[in-house]
Amino acid sequence: MNNRIEALQQALQEHRQQLLQHNVYQSLTTLEDLRLFMEHHVFAVWDFMSLLKALQRDLTCTTLPWVPTGSPSTRRLINEIVLEEETDVDQQGNPISHFELYLLAMAEAGADSTRINELLQSVKSGKTVDNALDQLPLDSSVKAFVRNTFRIINSGKTHAIAAAFTFGREDLIPDMFRHLIADLNKRFPGKLDTFIYYLDRHVQLDEEVHTPLALQMVNELCGEDEEKLQEALEVSKQCIAQRIELWSGIRSMLPSEV
Repeated sequence: MNNRIEALQQALQEHRQQLLQHNVYQSLTTLEDLRLFMEHHVFAVWDFMSLLKALQRDLTCTTLPWVPTGSPSTRRLINEIVLEEETDVDQQGNPISHFELYLLAMAEAGADSTRINELLQSVKSGKTVDNALDQLPLDSSVKAFVRNTFRIINSGKTHAIAAAFTFGREDLIPDMFRHLIADLNKRFPGKLDTFIYYLDRHVQLDEEVHTPLALQMVNELCGEDEEKLQEALEVSKQCIAQRIELWSGIRSMLPSEV
């Protein structure tokens, strides 16, 4: 890996640790807490897919007629990630996206998916993400998180989108989710089987496959360009800060904390 990418990772260590040490993980003490967590975290699961598809749009050809776009190695990197995020498998081996798997986990846990479904309906009907969010009674931390994601997507800077995807999501998720998995199965037997499968699947894929691929992608997109590397660092810090704000917003609403 390029030494510059390693330096970028090192520069984010303090921010990563602040996120991983957030007390939201230890605060999920009841099933009601977990339901509320899922009802808000699902928006981050959803907007992640738009980050991913923005990269596929920018790094591959998704229009007709087809023409070779970008480097073949980068095309392969992003298409491999899309394959597993958009069409992975559930516990029975049936194809499913990670977002849809999360919705199944919410239903199994008794979490309310009304708000996220309303958002989906709004954007399907042609509303912008901003307008759709305005109409929903969501905590400000959720709205700020999603809006930050789409600001990055709409920036037109593929290296910035890749940095948000890599350092704001893929490189963080395994360690974040390990904090959540802990003893969920013992505490809530039979209530969170799909959620635990979702978390375990992400830890496995992101750690073993997606993060190495994503790091290669950032390396290819930034290269030796100091300006791009600096922008990648700033965007990554911003994404981690927004995740911390999201976790703090969720913790402040937990039934066991109110």
